[in-house]
Order: sequence, then structure tokens, then C-alpha cells
Amino acid sequence: MGIDFDKVPTPCYVVDESLIKKNLETLKSVQDKTGCKILLALKGFSMHSLFPLIGEYLKGITASSLFEARLGFEKMGKEVHAYAPAFVEDDFEELMGYVDHLVFNSFSQWMKYKPKIESNKNKKIECGIRINPQYSEISTPIYNPCYTNSRLGVTLENFRPDLLEGIQGLHFHTMCEQNSDTLERTIKVIDEKFGEYLKGMKWLNFGGGHHITRDDYDIEKLIKSINFMKDKYDLQIYLEPGEAIALNTGYLVGSVLDIVNNGMDIAILDVSAACHMPDVLEMPYRPNIIGSELPGIYPHTYRLGGNTCLAGDIIGDYSFKEPLKPGDKLVFCDMAHYTMVKNNMFNGVNLPSIATHSETEGLKIIRKFHFEDYANRLS
Repeated sequence: MGIDFDKVPTPCYVVDESLIKKNLETLKSVQDKTGCKILLALKGFSMHSLFPLIGEYLKGITASSLFEARLGFEKMGKEVHAYAPAFVEDDFEELMGYVDHLVFNSFSQWMKYKPKIESNKNKKIECGIRINPQYSEISTPIYNPCYTNSRLGVTLENFRPDLLEGIQGLHFHTMCEQNSDTLERTIKVIDEKFGEYLKGMKWLNFGGGHHITRDDYDIEKLIKSINFMKDKYDLQIYLEPGEAIALNTGYLVGSVLDIVNNGMDIAILDVSAACHMPDVLEMPYRPNIIGSELPGIYPHTYRLGGNTCLAGDIIGDYSFKEPLKPGDKLVFCDMAHYTMVKNNMFNGVNLPSIATHSETEGLKIIRKFHFEDYANRLS
């Protein structure tokens, strides 16, 4: 049973549970074949109404902040890992109550918080150091953790083997939406530069950026890379994708509010690039819309824009077989990851509702947003 988008109130994110399950089954097969543990990175997808489902397949979550760690602890209740470029001292005591693993960005952070961890009687927390192998194949600097003068991770030059007592693992995150051939080349660099320090470790975390659920992803090469490091150093391997869990599982449904003309036809929508899909402007990229094509392919071409006052709130130029009119619905694809986690209420524009679709329940509205959600963010 497919989604009847005509019945979706707009604007609205809709996540298809059957597609989420398909992705999760792929990820679970990697775990089963390698013994690795895959975690959901909440920075990419934090729709916690689906955490019970995700927890049936994955081993836990990884967080970048106190709030993410608490969300994963309370809503999934499995392993909780956390990393931050620097931990906030006022948050740290509470954070320790939620996490099983803590990864530090520097040895100075490790030295600062080591006494607190060692004196913590509530639970045993395994600690790691994030390394920067100074190797990445990401071409966009804003997404490249190994870009020149990056603040993320410890380079080999700055690595402190004399301070490793109490450290049980290393962590690297150097990828973004990439295939396993990139991981294979990265692993070689990690092995060459940091192999001598892995010999005494318990685990190695491969970080995120693995597009495992993409159609052309080479899973066998991923398995080979995992097993290589696992077998060579007797390590537990972790992966922490965010996007791969929700890739191609969600939609953003919007409506045309008005059509204007200024050298070309322009459709103003009740969805906004600036507010509801910020990566369209930040990456930037052009999302696919069901039933549309590139400009000029179909007879009617429009520039699609949001309803904020930002002049650059432009989604892109699209062509359609039939002319658009107010009230028409447009369905944007692959809108589950890095949308809900990054959206905002600039201009007081309301957030899209959040819905799921399943074969048993059909369309289910999980959350609607109201004035209070906007007002309570401010003071």
C-alpha cells in the first residue's frame, strides 16, 4: 500500500516505515556477517518515535551533545556513545549518567575529564580518542573533517602515546556520503599511521559517512575492511552512520501558495529551503520532486521558492508536464535525514508536521507544531 500524498496535510514530513525497515535489514546483515556494532548517529536522524523500531536492528546511538545523549538513553535505551569537539563542563556530570562510551577530541580534554570518569561510581564508561589521519576524499571543505587546520581529531604529530592509559579505543570520522572504496583507502592510512597504537586497544570506531544503504554501495568491500581491522588487531569495530538509516525513506510534502512572474514563472510554496531543508542551501543540492524534471524537459518550468523573506530561499528550477496552480501538492524525495534535525522557525514560519506511513496503520500524524513551539524557543 503506497502513500496517498493527496491526503497528506502540508507542509509535512512523511517517513515510510517499510523503507526504514529495508535499510535496517541491510545494516543488520553487515553486523551479522562481521560482528561489528552499528549505531544511529542522531545528528543525521533523531525521529525518536522510530527509535523502538531502530533498536530492534541496531546496537544503540551516538550523540554529539548532552541532549542527544539523553534522547538516545531515554527513547532507545541501548548503547549510548558521545563525542564532541569539546565537552561543556557544566553538562559533564549529567552526560556521564547516559553514556557507555566517550570519545575525546584531544588529549587535553581527556586529561581534564579523566579524574571525573575514574571517580564515577555509577557506571563504567569506556573512553577513546578521535584521530585525524589527515586523509579524506571529501571535496567540500565545510564537510571535510581532515581539511587544512581542522579542529577535529588528533593528528599523528600531536598524538600522545604517553597519555593512553585508560583509553580503550580510537575513533575516526573522515567520510561523507561515500562508498566503501573510500573506506578501504582510508583504512590503509589508519593502519599505516596509527596501527602501533591499535595493538593495545579494545575497539575502533569507523565513524559515519558510510552510504551503506545506497543502491550502488559495495557491501562486500565494507565487510572486507571491517574484518581486516578486526582480525589484525583483535578489535570490536563500530560504525555510526546517520544518513544510511534514513536514506531514501522520507518525503516532504508541500503545497503551491501562489504563482508570480519575474522573467520566469515562480511558484511560492508552503515549504522553505531555509527553514525546512537547510542543506539545499548549505550543501548545496537540488532535491528530486516526484513528477518533475530538469528545466526545459517538460513544457512548464518554474522556480520554486519558500515563503520566507530571505531572497535566497530558493529550492531550484523544475519543469512539469502540466502548469502548476495554487493548491497543487509537490512531493520532495529523500527528506528524512538532515531535515528535521536542522530545521528552524526563521520568520516565525511553522515547522512541517511529522508523520509516518506503515502498511498496517497507513498515514499517522506523529506531531504538529504550534505557536507555543515558536515562542518557547525565545525569551
